[in-house]
Amino acid sequence: MSKYRRYSPEEKIQIVKEYLSGESSLREIGKRLGYKNKKGYPGCFNRWISLYRQHGETAFFREKGNKSYSKEFKLMVVEEYTKTEISASELAAKYQISNADVLLRWFSLYNANRELTDYCPKREVYMAEARRKTTIDERKDIVKYCIEHNRDYKGTAALFDVSYSQVYSWVKKYAATGEEGLTDKRGHHKTDDEVDELERLRRENLRLKRQLEEKDMVVELLKKVKEFERM
Repeated sequence: MSKYRRYSPEEKIQIVKEYLSGESSLREIGKRLGYKNKKGYPGCFNRWISLYRQHGETAFFREKGNKSYSKEFKLMVVEEYTKTEISASELAAKYQISNADVLLRWFSLYNANRELTDYCPKREVYMAEARRKTTIDERKDIVKYCIEHNRDYKGTAALFDVSYSQVYSWVKKYAATGEEGLTDKRGHHKTDDEVDELERLRRENLRLKRQLEEKDMVVELLKKVKEFERM
């Protein structure tokens, strides 16, 4: 079974109630649904149980689209996480944050003395300019997270405080050339006049290829914008 299967609110509630009633264990439910990982069921099952205990069935019928998180809200949640023994998953459920990874990312930024900022998911997220410079290790982490989360470019951009276009570009480069594609090589090239004819032809070929990729990217971005507007 795909690890990225989507469940309807009704299916989530049914799974939670089946577990809480003692009818089946999570492993038994996971086995019936075809999960074969080490635990025998996906981690989201635990999150659904916490959500149900905190908010009841209404927790599974939230509005479409990403939630907005203010700077003050992020600080409040992070400080509660540092001062109590409540787990990240439990806090995410308590405050209906999309997942524990988001909270842990805030905590990581807070520990690194980096400012937590307001997040409002508008259509501009797709067309935004690059927000900040990143290291090669950060780009590797971002690409890994995005791929492991079903190529959720928008969610990854929000989580790591970079732009949608940055994430999309890094994932595309990684898929084409591996980690080498994530290296920032700006400022280290000779000009076209300083290289031989073969190198100039190679560069021209790369430029044409890049133009086609950028065209594909724009088409993809416009599709995402239309999808977002329909939410």
